[in-house]
Amino acid sequence: MNITDAKTEIKNTIKAYLKKDSYGRYVIPLKSQRPILLMGAPGIGKTALMEQIARELSLNLVSYSITHHTRQSALGLPFITEQTGQSVTRYTMSEIIAEIYDKIDRTGIKEGILFLDEINCVSETLAPALLRFLQYKYFGTHKMPEGFVVVAAGNPPEFNRSVREFDIVTLDRMKKIDIDPSLDEWLKYALEEGVHGSIVSYLNIKKDNFYKAETTVSGLEIATARGWEDLSHIIKAYESENIKLSYDEVRAYIQNTEIAKDFTMYYELYTKYENDYRIGEVLKGKVDDGSARRLGYGGFDEKLSIIGLLASGLNGYFKEYAAEDDFVTKLYEALKRVKLCLSAGSFREAVSAVAEERRTAYRQKKAAELYTYSSEETAVRVLKWLDGISGLDNFDEVKQSFGNETAELETVTEKAMTALDSAFRFIEIAFGKGQEMVLFITSLNMDKNACRFLSDNENEKYISYNRELLFEEKSKQIQRELAELKYTFD
Repeated sequence: MNITDAKTEIKNTIKAYLKKDSYGRYVIPLKSQRPILLMGAPGIGKTALMEQIARELSLNLVSYSITHHTRQSALGLPFITEQTGQSVTRYTMSEIIAEIYDKIDRTGIKEGILFLDEINCVSETLAPALLRFLQYKYFGTHKMPEGFVVVAAGNPPEFNRSVREFDIVTLDRMKKIDIDPSLDEWLKYALEEGVHGSIVSYLNIKKDNFYKAETTVSGLEIATARGWEDLSHIIKAYESENIKLSYDEVRAYIQNTEIAKDFTMYYELYTKYENDYRIGEVLKGKVDDGSARRLGYGGFDEKLSIIGLLASGLNGYFKEYAAEDDFVTKLYEALKRVKLCLSAGSFREAVSAVAEERRTAYRQKKAAELYTYSSEETAVRVLKWLDGISGLDNFDEVKQSFGNETAELETVTEKAMTALDSAFRFIEIAFGKGQEMVLFITSLNMDKNACRFLSDNENEKYISYNRELLFEEKSKQIQRELAELKYTFD
């Protein structure tokens, strides 16, 4: 299955495992909770997937690459002790189990996920103990605490020579989920995470270059989802420092010679198109009709690149809107809480109490690594704002400060709407209602932040074009069904 379907399956399983009865007991006892085994090619995002799930379910995540462990670190060190007059061997607590308890202490969150990566590449000395843990949830003499779900990940044998096959007894005690690389699903993730537009645009053109792992005369050649995302980070850093991106730099992340060369050349064209068509100015409302018409005569790759540039630029506006909207929403929630606390003391005391509540919650979520970059930024902004109003004397004085923040949200909204309207105008001049418009609408529908903005703020052109797109797709589906029906009766 693709990684999105796998995410849903894993989340549903974890929810079922952590469901409690009216007495607070887990409905499915720990010994009956099958470890989830994710099997898929390296670099497709299994670790990132577990980080997302932990954040979304507000659970601790303890993550280990099991190949980094020896038998001693996994099971604990042996020691001799006396028991009923006999010398017996006992073990200190496993490093892995100890880390779970330490994470609970640091975060105050008693439930979580233990993620064991590269599970089928363990050493021969550790393998028996690991299999016992997967079946019985014990490392040495120490049991994993209730409330933690085991998720393991491994690579198929064709990707790793050191893979050990699980026997039928072990597999029969695990919930196995096979994950395949899926460009469409990864592109949704890429838009949400702000992967560089050149990569998103390139992979929309060269779909077959998203994931490759092959052995050539030169050795192993790979291109993976992890490689593309890491390359995105370095491109952004280089652009901020005006450093030219070289083939060697691309090759360090996309370890496939031909794909690395191809992307390097594409990136140069991408940046040229961005400057030639002045995409940044277009999104500010400065549409050059002549430039747009010239694009209409351009090549296929050039057209797709411009659609990608517009979509990437808009993504920045939509992300800014989402961040500002989250901030104002959190402020409103904090102010409602301040108002409730006024009955117990003065205004300043109420603000101080709410600020301390938020600060404690921030520390816990930070320790549990439950923040994304944007959500942590919002939490920090709220704390600074509460500190800023702590010197005010009454609730009325706060209204002005809150009004300034809502005014900023309106400004950000207007900028995003201008950018969207300008993008539509540019595409209409260049392509009319052609296939390029369909691609643009599709890119908006794949962008989580775009969908949020368009849900909160109506845009007539989007509504109109999206309706036409949906109607066209429905018509094609009906035609396919009729053709199948005709074939059946013929």
